[in-house]
Amino acid sequence: MKKYGLIGYPLTHSFSKKYFTEKFGKEELDNYQYDLYPLPNLSDLPDLIKGIPELCGLNVTVPHKIGVMYYLDKIDPAAKEIDAVNCIKIVNHQPVEAFFSGELSSMNVRLEGYNTDAIAFEESLKPLIKKHHQKALILGNGGAARAVAYVLNKLGISYRTVSRKAVGKQLTYKKLSSEIMNEYFLIVNTTPLGTFPNIEECADIPYDMLGAKHLLYDLVYNPAETEFLKRGKAQGAACKNGMEMLHLQAEKSWEIWNS
Repeated sequence: MKKYGLIGYPLTHSFSKKYFTEKFGKEELDNYQYDLYPLPNLSDLPDLIKGIPELCGLNVTVPHKIGVMYYLDKIDPAAKEIDAVNCIKIVNHQPVEAFFSGELSSMNVRLEGYNTDAIAFEESLKPLIKKHHQKALILGNGGAARAVAYVLNKLGISYRTVSRKAVGKQLTYKKLSSEIMNEYFLIVNTTPLGTFPNIEECADIPYDMLGAKHLLYDLVYNPAETEFLKRGKAQGAACKNGMEMLHLQAEKSWEIWNS
């Protein structure tokens, strides 16, 4: 049995489990299984891996995308630059004889970290970009925000980060003036605000200043249309949720685990 899973906390619902369970069924991969591993304390990761020797790969979600790097033996250059990991490949280094002798130690593994958020975000965003999308606002400053910033840099789109508290050059929501809103036409929500069941929540931006030139991208996928996107749509803005990005990052994880 080959096992894969998702670590994070809390894991109240999971796209990944449903996606991979359906994938294994469609592709008749009977000896494959995907589970949820709620991990309140990241320090419990070594025990988790030790206790499940069949683990071959893990996806990582909030709040562990940054802290998990401490436990990795190797970090992909892109993930290192982003400074966040959302995919771990677990490589066993035991000699083949150990499999037959029953002496296999689950601790003798190599943990490799990757970031599939960035690849997925880039591929899903590029078809939507127009000439006036030269500047962007990133809402939130967690691991997903770092992946978004990495992609925007790659695409030559300048950005400002917006959070509740001003740190360094970050903006606060209260600082979003009409001048800023008329200059930054791409707005990416990387916070969990609006995620089910708290569907009435949304980032505190001045929605009345949005217009047809704005593109709102919400990394949240459940519900399909968040309050953030509803308010943007009402002002004529183009809107995109995180579902395609999730599909793309899941397939990239699968590719990494099987490479």
